[in-house]
Amino acid sequence: MPFLELRDLHAGYGSTTILHGLDLALEGGEIGVVVGPNGAGKSTTLKAIFGIVAITRGAVLVDGDDITGMAPETLAGRGIAFVPQEANVFPTLTVHENLEMGAYVRRDDFRPALDKVYEIFPPLKEKRAQPAGELSGGQRQMVAFGRALMIEPRLLLLDEPTAGLSPVFRGEIFDRVTAINRSGVTIVMVEQNARQALAIADKGFVLANGRNRYTGKGADLLADAEVARSFLGG
Repeated sequence: MPFLELRDLHAGYGSTTILHGLDLALEGGEIGVVVGPNGAGKSTTLKAIFGIVAITRGAVLVDGDDITGMAPETLAGRGIAFVPQEANVFPTLTVHENLEMGAYVRRDDFRPALDKVYEIFPPLKEKRAQPAGELSGGQRQMVAFGRALMIEPRLLLLDEPTAGLSPVFRGEIFDRVTAINRSGVTIVMVEQNARQALAIADKGFVLANGRNRYTGKGADLLADAEVARSFLGG
């Protein structure tokens, strides 16, 4: 049984349906990358998993449990974390305060999780007393990642984590995604930098018009001439 499974998912905003019968399956401990043109439904897929957009048909299952339509705070308590593309840090709070905010659903000692975040993102430890709004774009993304990791998630959803970043910071973020995954976290990542993302993916999903067009191993999709021509710029 897959760790994450979307079955015939239909979802959208108000009367507008964005996902038209999406199927997706990912094993535990894998990195899944969702790519496709603008408007394909990539971000909507993550938001549907995390209970932010309305699901009108189909189901979302995590580790065999049906979580369809559950509220985000309920899902956080179940070990599912979401890092949105924008407005993903509290700019006036310090780095340390941002990370503490990530532990809001916990009632136990979260200091070991905090130590682990600082281990994965050493620059954050150096800047822990600095307001997050003063950091570079790449470092703000690290704060957003770190805050999500404070619940020690089983499943991490990342929406365009390298958007607007320089090539250097893009590479660093992908390195951190790989490191987080190696710690045992299953990851679903939506990414416009498709070639770089598929290079670290165990499984890739190419969406178009709210439907699956191609599904396969990341390396296989990169090597597929039709996928390259239609979705990866040749």
